[in-house]
Parts: sequence; structure tokens; C-alpha cells
Amino acid sequence: MLQKFIFKLVAISNTMIFLSSFALVLISSILIVHLEPETFPTYFEGFWWVMTTVTTVGYGDYSPVTVEGRLLALLLYIFGIGLIGVIIGKVLDGLGKFRKDREEGNIVYFDKGHYVIIGWSHKAKAAIQEMEETKKDTEIVIVDDLEKAPMLSDHIHYIKGDVSTTGVLEKANIKDASAVLIFADERIEDKQLGDGRTLLIASAVEAVAPNVHTVVEVMDEEHIKNFEYVNVDEFVVSHETISSLFVRSAFRKGISNVYNQLLRRAYGDDLFHIPKKESWKTYRDAFNELLQEGATLIADRDNLSINRMLDDHLPGDAELYVICDKQTCEKIHQRFTEKD
Repeated sequence: MLQKFIFKLVAISNTMIFLSSFALVLISSILIVHLEPETFPTYFEGFWWVMTTVTTVGYGDYSPVTVEGRLLALLLYIFGIGLIGVIIGKVLDGLGKFRKDREEGNIVYFDKGHYVIIGWSHKAKAAIQEMEETKKDTEIVIVDDLEKAPMLSDHIHYIKGDVSTTGVLEKANIKDASAVLIFADERIEDKQLGDGRTLLIASAVEAVAPNVHTVVEVMDEEHIKNFEYVNVDEFVVSHETISSLFVRSAFRKGISNVYNQLLRRAYGDDLFHIPKKESWKTYRDAFNELLQEGATLIADRDNLSINRMLDDHLPGDAELYVICDKQTCEKIHQRFTEKD
């Protein structure tokens, strides 16, 4: 009889089981107080006894002495313990299902300000490591069609599906993302086919989230013109960039170390964004003060000719970039914040 009762409990919906359990505990707590007011003077004592009865065999500090109270205890022994056991099993099953769905990329992402990486590859893995070194606990969502998540952690999530469809992109909450990084498919050796697939994905991304900053890796620089009607913000030419670095290293030995420092935050000096101060009227004002702090101002957005325009007016929407180490950058931010 008990076995049949448990089997029926398992088949009942989770909502009904939780409501039934809540009702059983509540009614039993009230009923035992009315049946034995001397033994259970308050509802808290009644609730305590009910919970210890249905989850264990009781602590012995409270126990019914009347026939009615003991009959209620027998009912709790038979039905209450079985009901609580089923609830614990349901909770464990739910946790196991959640873990499986997360590994298989079936969980919808709802948070904002995250970074979406489309297309898993060795370069995507390196990009995630660089993002973690740049800013710890950066929320990252990987989107690909792999059977299981290639990487998971508290702040790294996975969405499985066709990356060129709007439904999959919406599951990654791409509209509220800080940026989207689209990597070329390493499995496609033909540059034209590879960039064609990237173009299809970029078109889908821009259709769903036109205002999100999008960075696209292209295999052939000549194909960038094909992205003319897709509002991609930035392009990275993978093969040409590597080839250029090889040639420059061959003609000027040691130059690769300079590039590595600027491209990676793991060691050496790096490129950092510095907020503009209200007291800076010209680029020279910013250049001189930053130089005293140990940083070299080199660019305003993509303009690298700062040294030839030091006396020009510094616009209010300037985005200044300096070369320095991480400690100097943190010191500058802290000092500027204190002065403000």
C-alpha cells in the first residue's frame, strides 16, 4: 500500500506535491495544538514536532500522549515521511536536470551587460582567457551548435543551436549584451565559404540587436566590402594579421614582443582607456599630466596622431587611450576619482 502511494506521488506534478506537503504540515501543526494543548502550548511547538516527525523519527523533546495525538503521529509516519521523501527526490531530479540542460545549452540567459561569443574555436577560448584576465567575473555566453558546452563556470554560460537563427540569439539575450564577438569557423578551410557563413551570422545578429557593438573575424580582407550593408562595428582579419606579424618580426627582430604586450594583459605594458578630465582643454594638457603619472597618451579613438595635434582642442566626447602597466592605470583612475 505504501509503495503504491509513493508511486502515485511520483506521478503527481511538482506543484501539487509542494502544495500538498505545505497543507499537510500546516494542518498537522494546528491540529496537534488543539488535540494536546498541554503538550504543545504554541503553534511553533506543534510545527517543530511535525517537521521533526516527517523528516526524522523525532527528537523526543515533544511527543503526543493522547490516542488522538498518537493517531496523527502514525499518519505522519506513514504519509508524511513518504511525501517528504518524494519532495527531496523531486528537488534532486530538478537540480540534475538543470545541470544537464546547462551543459547541453538549453538554459535561456536573462542577465544584461554580458559578452556573447559566437563560434567556438581555439581563438574563442583564448579570447575568453584574455577577457578573464582583463576583468574578473566577466559574464560570457558562448553560442554554438556543439553537443555539450566547451567551457562552463559560474560566469561562463552556453547556448546551443543554429547561430544564424534569431531564436537562438534571443536565448542568449543578445539585445542586452555589451558586445558580440563572431569568430570564423575553423572547420571551413575555404575563405569564401567561411566568410559567407560569418556574414550570415552577422546579418542575423544585426537584425536582432542592431545597437550592440559587434566585432567580426574575417578570413580575407577583400571580403569586408561584402559586409557593407551589415552594421558591423569592427573587423579583425585573422590570417593577414598573423602574416603581418611574422614579416615584421623577421625584418625587425624582437618587435613581436611589443605586439604581444599590447595585445595581451598577462604581462608588460598595455593599452588602457583613460577617462577625460574636465580640466583638460587641449591634448597637450592631457598628454603632459598623464606623462607625469607614467602613462603615454597615444590615441583618441582610432586617431594615432596625438603627437601632431597637441595644441588642438580636446573634444568633450574624446576617448583617450594610453600605454602603461596595469598598476599605473589603476593609480591614475584612483587619483582622478579622488580629485573629482
